[in-house]
Amino acid sequence: MTLMLVYDGGCPFCRHFAERSELAAGCPDLHLLDGRAQQAQGLRQRLHERGTSLARGAILIEGESIWHGAAAIEELCRRMQPGDSLLALLKQLFADRTRAQRLYPLLLLARRLALRLKGLPEDPDQPDRLTL
Repeated sequence: MTLMLVYDGGCPFCRHFAERSELAAGCPDLHLLDGRAQQAQGLRQRLHERGTSLARGAILIEGESIWHGAAAIEELCRRMQPGDSLLALLKQLFADRTRAQRLYPLLLLARRLALRLKGLPEDPDQPDRLTL
């Protein structure tokens, strides 16, 4: 079954992690979707109706299963068979639920700062709201 990672393409950290995961994570059925892209707008709306928002973290989808935020990164890291040392380190850090939940807010803070520096809103569906 296809595994889809919906990430914030406006965030350089998110984009780099997603692209690296696709190339070197050893997850052959991983598909990436830039959540800020115009073609993702309908999916963002459907996910928002189910209680998930790109503004609050990455989203991992497999069939009817949806993981959001720390749970999404944890699930992806659990499935990884890293092909490089950076992904191996990230797998060690985030494949554990407790560590993922503790560390994920730091990733969100880095994302907010990066988006702010780029002049992008945290929530792609609220383009006039810049937050920090």
